[in-house]
Amino acid sequence: MKLDPKLLVFAKTMRHTATDAENLMWKLIRAKRFMNLKFRRQHVIAPYIVDFYCHEISLVIELDGSQHGTDDAIEYDAERTKFLEALGFRVVRYWNHEVLQNMNVVLEDLWNICLKLKND
Repeated sequence: MKLDPKLLVFAKTMRHTATDAENLMWKLIRAKRFMNLKFRRQHVIAPYIVDFYCHEISLVIELDGSQHGTDDAIEYDAERTKFLEALGFRVVRYWNHEVLQNMNVVLEDLWNICLKLKND
């Protein structure tokens, strides 16, 4: 399936305008630093762009800021998650403030999820 070039350009732009939480997460999981898993950031899974994606275990990681707390955003995120799960992806979400203030807790949770997915 051919990807929309505009979506690819937008994903590339998003890599250069990452939030502090996204930058911190990327620093910790890039280059197989986390469980020897290869993650991509701002990866296109049409029609969406996901924050982080690991092909090996079909995992999508989304980091959410406060804008994701509105009713419309909650509904949109639920539809998006349902779509990705229908394609066989496991979707996990963390709040930006969790990543920035409690990274050890986030990484422990992520470790357990990845371990389960690797063993399934």
